[in-house]
Amino acid sequence: MVEIPVRPAILTLDRNPRNLELLGQFLQRAGYQVFPAASLTDFCRALNETPAPRLALLDVSGFNAEIWAACEDLNRRAIPFLVILPCANADLQQAGLAHGARSVLLKPLAGRELLNLIRALL
Repeated sequence: MVEIPVRPAILTLDRNPRNLELLGQFLQRAGYQVFPAASLTDFCRALNETPAPRLALLDVSGFNAEIWAACEDLNRRAIPFLVILPCANADLQQAGLAHGARSVLLKPLAGRELLNLIRALL
């Protein structure tokens, strides 16, 4: 019997539907399963319903302080995550790292570097 390799599941969060779609397409082309969410409610639902998410990518811009509770939930579940920001913002960068982000990335994302970071975390 031939085993079909399981593609690692990645949760993505972004309020901008177009950015969410583009990131999802990019990750799918790279061989990952992508579970997108455009709200914290959808993200929490996906986190509970997605089979074994291995990583989360969170664009935290536009979210209130509740985003950090979602990060704490990822930490409790031992799911590594990366925070994405639209521009350099020292306060958000520090908050992301303080809440357990493995790294903070600034847009525009460099595809090759993003994939290398994802591979290193998985």
